[in-house]
Amino acid sequence: MKAGIEAKLAQLGARLEELNRLLAHERATADMDSYRRLTREHAELEPVVALYQERLQGQHDLQTAQQMVAEPELREFAEGEIRDARERIARIEAELRVKLLPRDPNDERSTFLEIRAGTGGDESALFAADLLRMYTRFAERQGWRVEVISQSPSELGGYKEIICKIVGQGAYSKLKFESGAHRVQRVPVTESQGRIHTSACTVAVLPEADEVDAVVINPAEIRVDTFRASGAGGQHVNKTDSAVRVTHLPTGIVVECQDDRSQHKNRAQALSVLAARIKDRQLREHAARTAAARKSLVGSGDRSERIRTYNFPQGRVTDHRINLTLYKIDAIMDGELEELTGALIAEHQAEQLAALAEEA
Repeated sequence: MKAGIEAKLAQLGARLEELNRLLAHERATADMDSYRRLTREHAELEPVVALYQERLQGQHDLQTAQQMVAEPELREFAEGEIRDARERIARIEAELRVKLLPRDPNDERSTFLEIRAGTGGDESALFAADLLRMYTRFAERQGWRVEVISQSPSELGGYKEIICKIVGQGAYSKLKFESGAHRVQRVPVTESQGRIHTSACTVAVLPEADEVDAVVINPAEIRVDTFRASGAGGQHVNKTDSAVRVTHLPTGIVVECQDDRSQHKNRAQALSVLAARIKDRQLREHAARTAAARKSLVGSGDRSERIRTYNFPQGRVTDHRINLTLYKIDAIMDGELEELTGALIAEHQAEQLAALAEEA
């Protein structure tokens, strides 16, 4: 590996030792905020340093085996040890290159998930409900919590729009490539002649901002309206002006929240979603200004591009960005997304590695 990478790995090893000392001190002083921050950093560094130490051991084993080759009675054994050591070092270095790729600072955050019905009318709204269930089941498998922020039900039990918050470490890292247009091909429940229809929904995945102030929302630039909640929610929710609509005047972004009986809580939730949307817009505008000439293998993130097709008659799901087709639609719709999300992350890492190789 290059000298610069070697130096960085050595620095990470030294930092991990320092973190061990700091954590012992913070545990003793009971500064929990500092302790949690240091614990997160320790968890990130520990596997990288472990790989680095494993590589150092492999290099030591290789040197020892190379010295043994000079002795005739040990040559055959030593040559086998050399092969094993070189293969082990190559594997470890490949893993280290991935571990050292630039990290998305939002990866460990909780995330907002927004699903909206698109073309297809009632069938699209029903598919939106299916997507919500798919992501909810996936979240349950990861040990994450799902909180509904806002919903607009359709007449047949689907959703014209639903926004929820998925709370859990690493939620954004595994779901961020879900943003885009999801297309479904199946026979709708409203179809009397058995014809296959094509409908679509859009999905947006936004990382949670640290706090509302982090995106600098000027109170003078927002309008807050209260109104009576509609739909299910109990008598109190429907009889008081507890629902909140927040409009960000400079961007025109509008967020509604009406799922809690407390106007204060609904306002806080709406501002949290607004902060995430503003942050997402800022990130996308920055990405558009600085985008490389080569398109990312995982797509541009454009909400309008078709990223995935769910074909129920053929039992297949196809992700068009990486040309991956899986014939396990029932399992995927039940939340088994690991194969899809893992493949998307792997392609993204491959793109990053290729970019680094070109720069070298």
